[in-house]
Amino acid sequence: MTHSRTVRIDIDTATNLLHVVGTELNIHLSRCAPPGSRFFSVKCTPDVQYSITPQPSVASHLSPLPLHANQVLLIGMKKASAHENDNKLSVRYYGEKSEVLGNAVVHLTAVEISLDVDADRDGKVEKDNPNKDSWKWGPNGHGAILLVNCDSEQHYWKKPDLEKRTITKVSDLKDMSLMILRTRGPAKLPDGYKLSMHITKSDSDCIRVFKSGSPGSNTAPLSYLYSLFVQYYPLVLSDEVLIKEVPYPGGNGELEFYVEGLRFPDKDFDGLITINLSLLDSVARGIPETPIFTDRVVFKVAPWIMTPNTLRPVEVYVCKIRDNEQFLQEMKNITEKSGCTLKILPEYKNRGDRWIQDEMEFGYSDAPHHQFPVVLDSPRDRKLGDFAYDELLGPDFGYVTRTPDSSKPNSLDSFGNLEVSPPVTVNGKHYPLGRILIGVAFPTTTTGRNMTQIIQDFLWAQKVQDPVALYSDWLLVGHVDEFMSFVPAPDRKGFRLLLASPDAGYKLFKKLQNDGHGKSRLFEDLEEEKKLSVDEILADEGLQAENNYVQSCIDWNRDVLKRELGLEDADIIDLPILFQLVLDGKKLKALPFYPDMVNMIVLGKNLGIPKPFGPKVNGSCAIEAETRSLLEGLGLSCTFIDDFVAYHKKLGEVHCGSNTRRVPFDFKWWNMEM
Repeated sequence: MTHSRTVRIDIDTATNLLHVVGTELNIHLSRCAPPGSRFFSVKCTPDVQYSITPQPSVASHLSPLPLHANQVLLIGMKKASAHENDNKLSVRYYGEKSEVLGNAVVHLTAVEISLDVDADRDGKVEKDNPNKDSWKWGPNGHGAILLVNCDSEQHYWKKPDLEKRTITKVSDLKDMSLMILRTRGPAKLPDGYKLSMHITKSDSDCIRVFKSGSPGSNTAPLSYLYSLFVQYYPLVLSDEVLIKEVPYPGGNGELEFYVEGLRFPDKDFDGLITINLSLLDSVARGIPETPIFTDRVVFKVAPWIMTPNTLRPVEVYVCKIRDNEQFLQEMKNITEKSGCTLKILPEYKNRGDRWIQDEMEFGYSDAPHHQFPVVLDSPRDRKLGDFAYDELLGPDFGYVTRTPDSSKPNSLDSFGNLEVSPPVTVNGKHYPLGRILIGVAFPTTTTGRNMTQIIQDFLWAQKVQDPVALYSDWLLVGHVDEFMSFVPAPDRKGFRLLLASPDAGYKLFKKLQNDGHGKSRLFEDLEEEKKLSVDEILADEGLQAENNYVQSCIDWNRDVLKRELGLEDADIIDLPILFQLVLDGKKLKALPFYPDMVNMIVLGKNLGIPKPFGPKVNGSCAIEAETRSLLEGLGLSCTFIDDFVAYHKKLGEVHCGSNTRRVPFDFKWWNMEM
């Protein structure tokens, strides 16, 4: 719809008007007519276009036309002016006897003004995209994208770039979105007109806007040291300045702006931001200015995106502790085999905290012009609490966290309790980036542990990986990675869901007993552990009852996962894992009876699985053999890692003691159908 502006004209006094090409000027003819007017005529220069509504019955507008009460003269111009007032239109009014009662002259200056962004998401800022002022999801969607500037270009100033109010390195510009003011017309605007850029108060804590400039700007320049290597970019809009006059480039000119995102989507922020550019008219000194034209653009802030096990690993992080030398060597072997880098945190950095999975979650942020990893720091904050900020935050490596306002973090706030599925399709709805999985208390209970609400709100607000809540409070530690994992597969959906299964464990042990191996014992190679035979395990009715309860909890989650991820039983593999119940305060909670194999690290086709130390048959661990038979047919390679003393005895396993950064999805989040 064409933007229309009502203007007034004066009789026998020339009126100077600034016209924006593509808009329309409206003159109410009878309102401007001298008393006694009955007819009128219109003349104009060639570049001026006009029409009259209602349409006159007389063919020629050059002849006097009857003047009616509701007639409006609609004026437009074909192109921008080369000079000020280089076009003209006149309206002549006549009386009953065709006598001239007055003549109104309008001098017109036409300009083209466009505030432009990358609305078609191809990495380039196109001119005046008709969809630049709205957002639409999908492959045929539109709308510009804004990154949160949460990395740090400064090595010596260790803070996210969004915490400073200046651009101190040109490299910081790639983390922002380019916005261009384009004009065509005279070298300068006529007197009384100016351009103003403005945002709303509600958006002001979500963005900042910088203008491309030089140290010659009228704002205080940067220090001499900075000026040696940094072009100056003055701040235009922020939480302190909601409206600011901006220069008119003049002629066929362009002025570049850089828009910086400050917040990820969250419970109170849908990620949509509007920036307005207005052309203001000052009627007279001391009189408030009025907007005569506004152009606007809309940005959507890019979400934080998690990466599932099925994506290629880039780096694996583990902590060096005084008792895990063998574990580190085995992790080194499997990462070399998988073609990824092993990052070992020395003790002075981890300060004795081995649970690096619980401390942080790797993800990324993506826009058509740039992409970088972003680590989500958990509110757990034990001795590894500063690692993500101190060691990972840097150039093109972002950082985000959410801190509870009052409640003290519990075990479910650790990020072993935060996973994401591979891409799935559920009842015809496609989730090309998978779905986030978190563990909570049982839905029907009013007590129990839950992941802190501020983290849940953040995860739900990202929208592109629609979260699923699972029941994990039945576990002592309470993390979803204790009973489930995903591995790649060459068929079906491209992956398998692995679930811990006491039923599968008892089935395996009964088969061993039936085959004459009832005397084979668990933990045979562990000197300090009590050795338990297959017969003793199967004879323990209390242990059987405990595992029946655990299986019911896992089955509840199995049903949720099948429903919410669109899975069938053929997409699920049950690993033979037994549990035991221990008293936690006044409540019974579950722990794995032997190393929890589902708590593995997945590096492409190579699986680093906790070594279960199960009963041996012909010198080989029967649990390992069963696991190999379930997984190696998918082309997976099983490496069993001894984590018994360093991790299992301390209530964790291989996955808990490692963390993996992976390549981002090829799929672009803005192409999702929502």
